[in-house]
Amino acid sequence: MSQDKLSGLTAYLETLKSAVLAYSGGVDSTFLLKALKLSGIRALAVTSTSESHPQWDIEDAIRMAGLIGVEHRLIKTRELKNSNYSQNPPDRCFFCKDELFAQLRQIADREGIINVLDGSNADDLNDYRPGREAARKHGVKSPLIELNIGKQEIRRFSRELGLSTWDKPGSPCLSSRIPYGTPVTPGILGRISECENALRVLGFSQLRVRYHGEIARIELPPEDFERAVSMREAIAEALRPYFKYICLDIEGLRPGNLNMDVFSSGKQQA
Repeated sequence: MSQDKLSGLTAYLETLKSAVLAYSGGVDSTFLLKALKLSGIRALAVTSTSESHPQWDIEDAIRMAGLIGVEHRLIKTRELKNSNYSQNPPDRCFFCKDELFAQLRQIADREGIINVLDGSNADDLNDYRPGREAARKHGVKSPLIELNIGKQEIRRFSRELGLSTWDKPGSPCLSSRIPYGTPVTPGILGRISECENALRVLGFSQLRVRYHGEIARIELPPEDFERAVSMREAIAEALRPYFKYICLDIEGLRPGNLNMDVFSSGKQQA
């Protein structure tokens, strides 16, 4: 990513005058938050704390907003109360983003802030993203899409800016671990969260724990297989309180693989 491209982003943000950012604590939204800080406009970062969001991401968001020096707020979204979400249809993500963006628009209106932004990047246009429709519905701007800035550029420039998130693994919502059609409940999300946190404590950073009733299907990069097998007793002990059967998926970490049976086009989500 060239310096000219960063200059173009900050110049674009300057024209917005003020913005509320949907801030997840991930690679993309942290980079955009830093760019907002560099632009000098009034900025407010807002993070949802619902059951579907990993606690480690919320903690990262709090820490990074503090380091960057932008005002940060936590809000509670209640997408699980909406049956259109909790019944887990393929367009589940729309209903989550619909509530989030509605709340952010209300905050912006109360605070006299002009724009609502999200951190969607140019590569997201190649994925299955029902939340994009919610963004359009609420007039949310996506500067990284508008300026054609993709994930690898974001990671490279984040590193140059000294952002510790530059190499952070993707961390989609916990509901993405549950097959479509299986209802999303706080209890299931809690089990997934506890298991993934336990694996992180054991030293694994890129992972998913997919929920299949009594079965936990662990996805890791193939290069972590040997270590996982050598630690199988520790892994089983950590996950046994939550699942009867614990499996390692030999196909490895495949972001979005629960979409594959539903979308023959090959478009993927989290």
